[in-house]
Amino acid sequence: MSRPATMRAMVTMGHGDLDRIVLHGDWPRPDPGPGEVLIAVGACGLNNTDVNTRTGWYSKAVREATTGGAYDTVTDDDPTWGGAPIAFPRIQGADVCGRIAAVGAGVDPARVGERVITDNWLRDPTDPLNKDLAGYFGSERDGGFAEFCTIPSRNALPIHSPLSDAELATFSCSYSTAEGMLTRAGVTGADTVLVPGASGGVGGALVQLAKRRGARVIAMASEAKHADVAAFGPDRLLPRAPEDLRAALHGEAITVVADVVGGPYWPTLIDILERGGRYTCSGAIAGPMVTLDLRTFYLRDLTFTGSTVIDPEVMPNLIRYIEAGEIRPALAATYPLDELRAAQAAFIAKTHTGNIVVTP
Repeated sequence: MSRPATMRAMVTMGHGDLDRIVLHGDWPRPDPGPGEVLIAVGACGLNNTDVNTRTGWYSKAVREATTGGAYDTVTDDDPTWGGAPIAFPRIQGADVCGRIAAVGAGVDPARVGERVITDNWLRDPTDPLNKDLAGYFGSERDGGFAEFCTIPSRNALPIHSPLSDAELATFSCSYSTAEGMLTRAGVTGADTVLVPGASGGVGGALVQLAKRRGARVIAMASEAKHADVAAFGPDRLLPRAPEDLRAALHGEAITVVADVVGGPYWPTLIDILERGGRYTCSGAIAGPMVTLDLRTFYLRDLTFTGSTVIDPEVMPNLIRYIEAGEIRPALAATYPLDELRAAQAAFIAKTHTGNIVVTP
């Protein structure tokens, strides 16, 4: 494959608003180090992590919902998701689909030309289960908002699928996040799962993956998006935030709430969980600060699980589901790479259903 010395890249120069994402037409193309591969990017998906990292939303100084804008209290010394400051400039973007263009020392040259998607969790090879040593692609190292990127060979997973690069670029972050949540909560066919924010990338993935496990799924989304969300296969659809959720459920016994929304409605979600129910969370787009009556938590024997660093088997399992046609992509829109700012603005506006991607 052709490997120019420079490349086009959208580079985040520091914490702040969308103007901190800058197009560079002659950014140095990376070379794969030992044990790494160089990927010619076909498409790269957008995710909340991109926005939260750029804006500094992971800082404990921020207490409001994700807005996508700059926060006055955040500096470049503020931590990212992992509790340490991010190094700028940084090429963000985690959900890469592309082809291996070159390999580093110790990697089989036969991998060149292989179509791959990325496993975004950068684990310490000497202690891969240690969550404290895990980093994230597009955060702790440069990602895929560029024409080329490098990643450890073990994180470039072969994929055999008739889906387009843009469709495959919807899976790595959103679907692994969803599957990680369901795995952590131990969801089975005996459960009824309530999914707030079901029109988002993770929400739609939660619906599909919970159904794949045989669970009954009730999806919550704005009514304007119900037709789109229905395509994910939920058993029932509810408005985004019913005033009386218990009445809207018509007696349904909710054993699991799988949530990436949080915000002011959060106590209502906890109140309707059955005794012994589980709440699993991997986001708080409506706001991180919530109110909990601890009596509800302990008197109802509830279990809360946070889910960030997924189990190592999650991504290989997702590859199997994709190749078997058991889950489908939810591609909302595709933008050219140099329109990443517009793509991220559309992502933040949340008028879409599913995932947005950019292509070089």
